Amino acid sequence: MAQPATWNSHYHGTDFESSSYLDEECNYYGGGKKADNLLERLFRRVDDNGDGKISPAEVRDCLRAVGEEMTEEEAAAMVELADTDGDGFLSLEDFERLLGEEKEEEEERRRLKEAFEMYVEAEAGCITPRSLRRTLSLLGEVKTIEDCRVMIRRFDLNGDGVLSFDEFDAMMR
Repeated sequence: MAQPATWNSHYHGTDFESSSYLDEECNYYGGGKKADNLLERLFRRVDDNGDGKISPAEVRDCLRAVGEEMTEEEAAAMVELADTDGDGFLSLEDFERLLGEEKEEEEERRRLKEAFEMYVEAEAGCITPRSLRRTLSLLGEVKTIEDCRVMIRRFDLNGDGVLSFDEFDAMMR
């Protein structure tokens, strides 16, 4: 069975992120009362029948509405991964946790990118022995270029003598 796509990857950049779209949907589902937050409004939009739970079929229908296709098995697998009470549906709490975890991963990646940029050789776009030495020196740690080459070599997955962001990411995890 194919691995289910992440929920957030299907909604990022779609109309579902538009607060006016969600306000309109919230007014429909909430009788004019605005939902407490964006995730609750999105949950209400995906919950087609308004039963307070999202079924695998509702996941598929929603994704189809934004131009994505997902098999029944993939939708069921996605729901099963996040379903904490084992009823085969996503509660609002399951839904918030699922999307919240993806937001946390995005935030972690952003912070990692910022850290990577501190070490990067501007012209090269990667961490070189020279840029590593310079940054470590600014942090009070004195290393030789050869020391830095050895440090880089340990995590240089493609053997080019420098660290790309993906290699830096792997090193930090």
